[in-house]
Amino acid sequence: MRPSGWRGWFALALVVVLCSVFVFVASRPSEEPTRPPGPPRDAPRVIVAMGDSTISGEGAGDYEPGTDGEDGNWCHRSPHALINKTGMRAVDHAYNLACSGAPSAQVGLGDAEQYTEPSQAERLGKIAEKERVVAVVVAAGANDDPAFSHVLNSCVEAWTGRGQACSDIIGPEWGERVDRMVPKLTGALTDIRSVLHDAGYDNDDYQLVVQSYAAPISPNVADGLQDLSGCPFRSQDLRWVEDTAVPVLTAGVRQAANEVDARFLDLSRSAAGREACSQASDPDSEWFRRLAVQWNDLQHEDRATHALQESFHPNALGHAQFGRCLGEFLATADRAAACLPGDDGDLHAATSAGS
Repeated sequence: MRPSGWRGWFALALVVVLCSVFVFVASRPSEEPTRPPGPPRDAPRVIVAMGDSTISGEGAGDYEPGTDGEDGNWCHRSPHALINKTGMRAVDHAYNLACSGAPSAQVGLGDAEQYTEPSQAERLGKIAEKERVVAVVVAAGANDDPAFSHVLNSCVEAWTGRGQACSDIIGPEWGERVDRMVPKLTGALTDIRSVLHDAGYDNDDYQLVVQSYAAPISPNVADGLQDLSGCPFRSQDLRWVEDTAVPVLTAGVRQAANEVDARFLDLSRSAAGREACSQASDPDSEWFRRLAVQWNDLQHEDRATHALQESFHPNALGHAQFGRCLGEFLATADRAAACLPGDDGDLHAATSAGS
């Protein structure tokens, strides 16, 4: 039937216009950004370590090929690192992306490199797309404004008589250094959250754990070891490291963890009685390396500047203990815990002490 009169033609024109609008709207691409469907459910379950020397395995030895100075890479990742010692049976594989000396900028996204290696967060994203990341454990911040390893070097120099006690020089500004670190570490942790979100993960799909630093030395140096044979530090500097430097640094790391709603594992008191030079009769029972010199490296120009790199870092025994405590903590739902020695002499996650 043909439309009659102007009303019929008007109705026909209206139908054509409406159909055109419908086709146009229906064919427009969605303005909502599309996200991946989420972490692969049937893929291997993995945990990932990110950060600096305290989690890479520095001091534990047997470093992975390619991370012991080859082509300038001194990340010193070890199979004995704590991420490989959690004892978690529900995890298929542990990835270690940490690198000795890494600042927060290299842990997060961006162009910062550490010993030739690019962003750790960027590498995390590639893992998360193919495997199911169930936990990310981060130890970072000490290599930002606090420059903790350099502080320890300054303390050693003070012992030699080449300067004032490092506690006198650095102590007054230590709190400010840590305060400047907090937003940098927070930024790196935010980048980790962002990378996993872009890979389709919700925050509830994985655990983000930030761990603090253990005191590697204490005033309880065994007789005859407060020198170049073990721990060349002035007594006042030993007290400052244990009583002030590590607790203040711990508070800063905890603040950054809280900013991104991460879980927090306090290692500050974990090595009490097992610090470097604490066991004169049984040095193998200590959890930290003493002053360590790789004498062979001194003969090679490209390695000589790293001959002391392992000094005052957790040894393989220490990493095993820290890994044990981390595994216990990951198996709980507690927001925070502290690694403390139990009656059996091993470290355990004490949740009441971590809040």
